[in-house]
Amino acid sequence: MDLLERDGSLQTLGDALREAGAGRGAVVLVSGEAGIGKSALVERFTRTRCDGARVLWGACDALFRPRPLGPLHDIAEQAGAGLRALLQDGTARPALLAGLLDELKRGGRPTVMVVEDAHWADEATLDLVKFLGRRIERVPALVVVTYRDDELGPRTPLRTVLGDLAGARAVRRLPIPALSVGAVRTLAGDRDVDAAALHAQTGGNPFFVTEVLAADGSGIPASVRDAVVARAARLSRSGYAVLEAAAVLGARAESWLLGELVVSEAAAADECVAVGMLVARGEALAFRHELARQAILEQIPPARALALHRLALRALDASPAGALDPARLSYHAEAAADEEAVLRLAPEGARRAAKAGAHRAAKALYARALRCAHALAPCGQASLLEAYAEECAAVDDLDDAIAAHRRARELWRQDGDLQAAGGNLAVMATCLVRAGRNAEADEICGRAVEGLELLPASRELALAYRTRAHLRMLDRDTAEAIAWGEKAIAMAQRFRDADTLAAARNTVGTAMLLGGDARGRAMLEESLALAREAGLDGLVALAYTNLGSAYGECHDFRDADRYLGEGIAYASERDLDHALLYMQAWQALTHLAQGRWTQAGELGGAVVRRPSASAISRIAALIALGRLRARRGDPGAGAALDEALALALPTGTLQRVGPVRAARAEAAWLAGDRERARGEAEAAWELAVGHRHPWFTGELAYWRWRAGERVAPPTWTARVYAREIAGDWRNAAAEWERRGCPYERAQALAGGDRPAQLTALGVFDTLGGRPAAEALRRLLREEGMHQIPRGPRKVNREHPFGLTTREIEILRALDRGLRNAEIGERLHISPKTVDHHVSAVLAKLEVGSRGAAARLAREHGLLGGAEDAPPK
Repeated sequence: MDLLERDGSLQTLGDALREAGAGRGAVVLVSGEAGIGKSALVERFTRTRCDGARVLWGACDALFRPRPLGPLHDIAEQAGAGLRALLQDGTARPALLAGLLDELKRGGRPTVMVVEDAHWADEATLDLVKFLGRRIERVPALVVVTYRDDELGPRTPLRTVLGDLAGARAVRRLPIPALSVGAVRTLAGDRDVDAAALHAQTGGNPFFVTEVLAADGSGIPASVRDAVVARAARLSRSGYAVLEAAAVLGARAESWLLGELVVSEAAAADECVAVGMLVARGEALAFRHELARQAILEQIPPARALALHRLALRALDASPAGALDPARLSYHAEAAADEEAVLRLAPEGARRAAKAGAHRAAKALYARALRCAHALAPCGQASLLEAYAEECAAVDDLDDAIAAHRRARELWRQDGDLQAAGGNLAVMATCLVRAGRNAEADEICGRAVEGLELLPASRELALAYRTRAHLRMLDRDTAEAIAWGEKAIAMAQRFRDADTLAAARNTVGTAMLLGGDARGRAMLEESLALAREAGLDGLVALAYTNLGSAYGECHDFRDADRYLGEGIAYASERDLDHALLYMQAWQALTHLAQGRWTQAGELGGAVVRRPSASAISRIAALIALGRLRARRGDPGAGAALDEALALALPTGTLQRVGPVRAARAEAAWLAGDRERARGEAEAAWELAVGHRHPWFTGELAYWRWRAGERVAPPTWTARVYAREIAGDWRNAAAEWERRGCPYERAQALAGGDRPAQLTALGVFDTLGGRPAAEALRRLLREEGMHQIPRGPRKVNREHPFGLTTREIEILRALDRGLRNAEIGERLHISPKTVDHHVSAVLAKLEVGSRGAAARLAREHGLLGGAEDAPPK
């Protein structure tokens, strides 16, 4: 297994060994917390970088009473008979140490002597380390001493030795740092793991990281638990009591609060700090690793845990700090089995979290309240379920949202509140449509409208009208959408319902924009302002989503970029995953259209890799990836577009089916299969014409025409497509240029005169559009042209993933686990340039991490048989 981010440390040890070989010996003190990888580093060093050197290895033991000179006894077994004899004879310490020095000088080759875990060393071994530190300078030996720096208290004997060696010229210190988030991401590889969260949980400790990954997320690994518990067992009884209380209090244990929980043992907190179990952070104490806290928490007997949580709840509830953090109080309340307190505190914490944009936290808090809600009246439970469903929908957990709505509806009906039950149906319909279940959404929305129209006018009826308008807009039934939306606006104004008013204006504005009415932008921006003023995060994000996607669908990509960029930033800050992923998928499409193919691949791939991505986000991302692969001639285009079609067909909507069919028609045409291209375009033709959609109709007509069919597009077809079909390639190319679409411009130019064709060829080559470039070169040869410009260099063209020579070098470096700075140093380029190359490699390989790239490279033999050779 590769050692990540340890090349610098190995280099330091290697340099010290080379100097030792020249007669200038050294002691290197390798320090770091438990699990940081000290032993792994030294083992790798002795195995891979000590050719020609003699290696002697000794270790101190974690025994109650350490062996006197334990490491020296280990070393003597591997060294000459003289040293063993000195130990067996009970030789006095000065002569014994002098004998060790003679042993290190023996043999005519350098010696590497390792003393592991010196934090457990007996005094005689520590004297040995000090002795060598002061005399090693003229000896051809490298002495490597490892120790845990987080277990050294002020009176630990090793600390005294380290102080004594502070001025020794032959002593070097080599602290081992924690892994970066990037290294954790590499270790995670293709696993569905949030690398940043895992890094935060483990502090970048390689042992904890690898153990958690090996356990595949199923709780705390036994190895981690055993290591933590064994370490805590060395504490006194009072020290362990403090540790338990700190574990109960969470990530941060304020000193005053800790004192409330362990009054008589509070003074033992210093002991926990001294052994490295806790660290001081301002006025509080904290575990060095969250995993360690969880391991201790698991060991606390239930009765004691209950008592500690009750003490924490009482102390916090009585303090000003508690009023500021109902979420924390609700945690202790649940653990203290105080359901009344949970129902008082958890919903309040959830509302505050949602208001702050922390929707995952809000969802978790509502779930906590629901676990204690069995004694509430049906209406109370239903209200909690709807609030929980809203937060589930915000983070794109649609299955849970739909299930919660169904339970809430039954409770409303039990309670006899038919208006609330109808409103529930209207909201559930929006979740269903986001999940790609449009037919179900239409059916229950119709039931909601019919049921609510039998009752007096209400806010719920306004909501149902708006939902119906939204569904019609998604179907691209513009006139119907506007009509239902205007009914919703009128009723929402009557009941002063800001939520429904903002949502209805959003729907009407979007329908207008998609119908070619530019006044829709003003309506949508008004909706955006209303939502912002009312603090409606979801509707703010929806306004950005619809502005960005509507402009994208109408091929106004610069406007789409603006709104998508602002919306992605907004949704990202507030955990609004549904809106975030959908906008990212749309941004992948706008990147593709504007020739930013690398970014399109990165973003589309990122969305597809998210297991929680909704069907509609996945469809858009798969279209971007499928079209990109088809245009590049890369493998996998068919698979992406097959999946997109399978997801789109059940929706039955032009919005989803139209772009998938158009993308499949393009892929078929690029593959030289004109019949299939025509079939794909015809499959969505009636749907597009029936909805009078100018852009979908235009593109489908275009592919039918390119497939050899005589096509007479309707007069309302998007002008740029109509011009190309009519043979007006010059004006079509100019319009594509104005819209910022280089590939489409090149396609238009390819149908023009010779200068235009050569311009098109250059654009295809620059973008990496290999199939289109090859087709055009064939055409030029058939037309008798001999001096056809050559395409990209052969090595790039022949590489299965289109990697350049430099990118292959970068890939080899990634396979060796090098950081950007190390790669840059070896390739004589800046880290920023390295970062650019790494992004290009990940995009071309369509993977999300450096580790995944390395694995794919090995699987496909992309390293050229030079895996072991360092980059030049």
